[in-house]
Amino acid sequence: MTKIIDGKAIAGQIRAELKKEVTHFKEEGREPGLTVILVGDNSASQTYVKFKERAATEIGIRSEVIKKTDEISQEELLQIIAGLNADRKVDGILVQLPLPAHIDQKVVLEAIDPAKDVDGFHPINTGRLFSGQDQERRFEACTPLGIIELLEREGIEIKGKKAVVVGRSNIVGKPVAHLLLERHATVTLCHSRTKDLARETRQADLLIAAVGRAQFIAGDMVKEGAVVIDVGINRVDGKLVGDVEYEGAKARAGYITPVPGGVGPMTIALLMKNTLKARKIHGV
Repeated sequence: MTKIIDGKAIAGQIRAELKKEVTHFKEEGREPGLTVILVGDNSASQTYVKFKERAATEIGIRSEVIKKTDEISQEELLQIIAGLNADRKVDGILVQLPLPAHIDQKVVLEAIDPAKDVDGFHPINTGRLFSGQDQERRFEACTPLGIIELLEREGIEIKGKKAVVVGRSNIVGKPVAHLLLERHATVTLCHSRTKDLARETRQADLLIAAVGRAQFIAGDMVKEGAVVIDVGINRVDGKLVGDVEYEGAKARAGYITPVPGGVGPMTIALLMKNTLKARKIHGV
């Protein structure tokens, strides 16, 4: 029988654990602080930021949202980041993406202090991940980290397994491949142009779908008994669906994440965990 991995429940467990740790820091005199910069009026971005703010409040993390119109200049945005870098009450800085077209996203992300980069997108943090260095001080992207947490908390063995990651983005595909390698999986990184993709996915003990195309992975592309982690969030006919054809994959998989309610809640939970890690690094 296929086990549905309940990301919402696991994320709730993580938040409860973090809340206890945050209480300790409050007693010491300073709770962790997270500042989110939201540029423009993108409705999806506004929703994500509200979820992040709600999670921070629940845990006891001091949360601030700096809202700016999409007319903000790149120079002004960089000045805001410089101020947050220097603010000792701010442990984590997150710039909500996407940014307006006139702002260079790469320049903005690189302006964040790597020790406050709780999104894990700064090249210093990605470099530490890809080189396998400085695990205690680096920050890893929240969605890939959430995937690892899902697997580990479900008691799913990673070591020695064949993992196939479909999607090669810097946000999910590449970092999750490296996190799996660190845990001794044999990893194949595929994408939409991989020849005979079905042959690759049918060999996967662990299948991570992060290609950004609705139901791109058909049910018959899944190995019997495989663990299927669906990162996709796509809207089709008013409904949210993943990158995996859910019912077909569920009939074959040993474990599978639903959409919604799988990986999504984990991303925010791991953002909170990264913020707490930053607080520990920064000290008083």
